[in-house]
Amino acid sequence: MISSMAKSGAQKAPWLMASVLFLAAFMNLLDATIVNLALPEIQHTLNASSAQLQWIMVVYIVSFAAGLLPFGRFGDLFGRDRMFLWGLVVFLISSAACGFASSIELLIAYRVLQGFASAMMVPQVLAIIHATFPAESKGKAIGFYGMISALGAVAGPLVGGFLISANLLDLGWRLIFLINIPLGFVAMIGALFLVPKVRATNRISPDWFGTVLFAFIIIGLIFPLIEGSSYGWPVWMIGLMLCSAGLAVWFVQRQKQLEGQGRVQTLPVNLMADGFFVSGLAAVTAFSAGIAGVFVMMAILLQSGLDYSAAETGLALVPHPASAMVASLLTGRLGPRWFDARIGTGALSLLLGMIWLYSVLSGVGGALNSAALVGPFVLIGTGMGTTIVALFQVTLSRVANSDAGAGSGILQTFQQIGIALSIAVIGQIFFSHLGVDTSQLTYVNAAQTALLLPILIYAVLSALYLYRAVLHRDGVISLPR
Repeated sequence: MISSMAKSGAQKAPWLMASVLFLAAFMNLLDATIVNLALPEIQHTLNASSAQLQWIMVVYIVSFAAGLLPFGRFGDLFGRDRMFLWGLVVFLISSAACGFASSIELLIAYRVLQGFASAMMVPQVLAIIHATFPAESKGKAIGFYGMISALGAVAGPLVGGFLISANLLDLGWRLIFLINIPLGFVAMIGALFLVPKVRATNRISPDWFGTVLFAFIIIGLIFPLIEGSSYGWPVWMIGLMLCSAGLAVWFVQRQKQLEGQGRVQTLPVNLMADGFFVSGLAAVTAFSAGIAGVFVMMAILLQSGLDYSAAETGLALVPHPASAMVASLLTGRLGPRWFDARIGTGALSLLLGMIWLYSVLSGVGGALNSAALVGPFVLIGTGMGTTIVALFQVTLSRVANSDAGAGSGILQTFQQIGIALSIAVIGQIFFSHLGVDTSQLTYVNAAQTALLLPILIYAVLSALYLYRAVLHRDGVISLPR
């Protein structure tokens, strides 16, 4: 289906090539988190409503999630270097447009474009790593990817706060988008010379209808999960999710029909038929569903319930992504070894961290010293960094190079679904117990109640994977080269 025409850049300097890919991934993750601190200033400058501010975040997440699989598949079909470069170009243009947006409506529209541009780039990162790195160093590369992901989460609030406070050239919040331009140009130049060129060996017609259908399925699922509680879960929103589920069944059936006709599928049927790959998707979704909502909730608890400033909240949360960054880097070096043990140990670390956090909140009296959060946040971050690298590596391990873009895209799509589920369910538990009482004790009690869900999730996952680790005592999985 596809063949490499110029692999010399990757062969001679694979880690230099990887650094270009990681820079693009870093920009995406930075962009997903950096906006939070700028929302008050955006509201003041563009006269935005609270609902419009929320849309700045929501449209980016939804468009990003909807585009991951289709653009990942396009990378398989048309060339991953092309899709990566096109994504960079569109990301630069949309970042500049966001930075100079004259109205909130335009800013929201440009954020949609930014989300799709990120979806063009991000699946190619893991796909190119999967296709070019040998098995013995692939885990290390994925570990670096996890480290960069965590670094983006750390840098977002810190860089955003600095840029807004610095107010260079009187640009204020606009700098959080314009900072992408110099970073993007560096990534673009590096990609032109270092990313291997892969081209189709024959003319291929993609599944355009399936591409659009899949995007509608993801939008119909993730939008209600994120916004359902804000709208009070009206009937039409529940209906949208049910329609999305029905379309998903039709989508799978249609992909099987295309395979029978010998035509290209958006989601290759061999991936859906691989129980190993599907179980990996389920695990990534479950692990993501337990954690994302916790830190959204903690940010609200610290600022609204315990009177932390935005800067103090950002610093208090840093131990989580910082420890995830270190754990990703270290565990990635283990290669194709002890996957079940690593995932089970990571889940146990997440479980103990959540229990410790629950205990810390139990002792909150008149105030909460942020130093008390360091221990539980380090355990939680270490657990997440340990598990996510192993899960990504083992889930993609049996995916053929020709399907690496689709495999990477659908894997990260399910990660986004897990994140949306986490924010929706944990947020719903938190706010339903919060009610109209805004006392400090009520905030703390609501947070403790919401923590019971991730405690349950990670108790089950740790028991499952540690049991599997005992069964698979050899600890080594033979990965394809």
